[in-house]
Amino acid sequence: MSSDQFDFEESILTEKKEKFKKPSLYKVILHNDDYTTMDFVVEILKIFFNKNETEAMHIMLNVHKKGAGIAGIYTYEIGETKVMQVHSFAKSNQHPLKCSLEPE
Repeated sequence: MSSDQFDFEESILTEKKEKFKKPSLYKVILHNDDYTTMDFVVEILKIFFNKNETEAMHIMLNVHKKGAGIAGIYTYEIGETKVMQVHSFAKSNQHPLKCSLEPE
């Protein structure tokens, strides 16, 4: 066995495995206001957050009673996209609904 072959085999045995870090998660939060209807908030939750009627009603009631509610938890990029979609849809339907992104 040549020394080149031995070095190659040894380097394979001592190679370190890379560890991948899970991406950070962020909460997409809907905020209460005095103008956006409850039905519109439910519609937003169903369209953009894939919530069923029951889940959407529960989140909407949290928004209404507590001032804010968590619509979903996503990676930063997906959460940011959701916030932009909600703002755009709300504005096009003449609602002042606000949505924000917070670290989990």
